[in-house]
Amino acid sequence: MSGIHVDITGKGQPLVLIHGWGMHGGVWQPLVKKLSQSFELHIVDLPGMGLSQGVIASNLDEMVASLLPVLPVRADIAGWSLGGLVAMRLALAHPERVQRLVLVGSTPRFINTGPGHSQPWEYGMAATVFQRFAQQVNEDYAATLIKFLTLQCMGASDARATIKELRRALAERPVPSPLALEAALDVLLQNDLRPELAALQQSVLLVHGDRDSLAPVQAAHWLALHLPHASMRVIAGASHAPFLSHTAQFIDSVRGFLQSHAEPV
Repeated sequence: MSGIHVDITGKGQPLVLIHGWGMHGGVWQPLVKKLSQSFELHIVDLPGMGLSQGVIASNLDEMVASLLPVLPVRADIAGWSLGGLVAMRLALAHPERVQRLVLVGSTPRFINTGPGHSQPWEYGMAATVFQRFAQQVNEDYAATLIKFLTLQCMGASDARATIKELRRALAERPVPSPLALEAALDVLLQNDLRPELAALQQSVLLVHGDRDSLAPVQAAHWLALHLPHASMRVIAGASHAPFLSHTAQFIDSVRGFLQSHAEPV
């Protein structure tokens, strides 16, 4: 047993949903009813998060290794934010397990580097912003996450109902330990997948909000240029979690991509 928690629901082609930093699989709850009509959903809790409390992963490779035993033999993978890094690493390290990728609010590198750096990057955030957010989460986990998710839901036609659903889903699972939050934060701070992405051969859908301040939309444009088989859907008015603020558009985009894109030969 890997100790990784996974909820499986629906029928059809397996689709794995990987959440972002500090969250758990419950964050996908507003989409489950509709997506499960078309796909067999495998909704995971990353190491140390939600109901995967007993699993420790200190880096991105360990996160991927912990997921492998509970994933379908071959599946489409959707990753949001930190989950996007996990999805990309999974596809690079174990291409036989990944059919196609949906990357939501994703970036190959979250943290900016200065012009003197060997590989400058200006489509991210200052490390201090992440560290300040991490400190707030450690001090008051529930309040900080709800505040963050409320901001991500602005623009949704049913924002109030969505926030109510998210509050309920988040409260159903344990608070992650500070150690787990710090380990996952280090994954965001340390990783840069840019040098490897030319080797990623799966078809990829990039879904990004044009108001994303955590992973600016320029990062998605960079990915679209550098991934061999990428298409992009920018959702106007959405920020870092377009699947929450613009759920119908998100589901239509994912469904259309996964039902029309054959694997590259």
